[in-house]
Amino acid sequence: MPQEDLTVSPPEWLRAVRDARDRGHTFFDWLSAVDESDRDEDPGLDVLCHLIDPRPTPERDQRTLLLRTRVPLGERLHSITGIFAGAAWHERETHEMFGQDFEGFVDGTGLGLRPLLLPDGFEGTPLRKSFVLAARATRPWPGGKEPGEGHSSKSPSRRRVAAPGVPGTEWGPRDPELDLADGLGGPDRVEGPDPTDRTGS
Repeated sequence: MPQEDLTVSPPEWLRAVRDARDRGHTFFDWLSAVDESDRDEDPGLDVLCHLIDPRPTPERDQRTLLLRTRVPLGERLHSITGIFAGAAWHERETHEMFGQDFEGFVDGTGLGLRPLLLPDGFEGTPLRKSFVLAARATRPWPGGKEPGEGHSSKSPSRRRVAAPGVPGTEWGPRDPELDLADGLGGPDRVEGPDPTDRTGS
């Protein structure tokens, strides 16, 4: 499925979405954001909209389009709910989780941008990088370093915990010396029939 990526400025956002719909990208897939507020240049929120042209042709399958715009922190972006009504849920979630305001938001209720997923009274925008997790505020990070620190790109190794009753990593026949030490062998051990004996004796 070929995908086209298009980056536009915030003032061009609404027109770009409308033009994409008019060119055949009539299926609204999703809208969300990425927090790029820690960038040295042009910090803000990247708002992304994924659209699909559902009409296959003999030469290609469906076409997809990923529209992107960088919105400076604290600025509003025009809502696309007038073009795709299904974007209302996504814009509410993006507003709630990232704090992005959408100008001209309509969903037929007249209630505007309102909480969607978080409980009543929740404060903050949990998908922003500046949001402090409650667990981190009440107790220190248990690792030797904060996440992301250090020079290794690999995740820190963790000790494997075996389920109860599972032997160690060494499988196969036991060492007779270990059996003696564990009280499982020796001269007092009762010998039973040999399970490998197929003679019937």
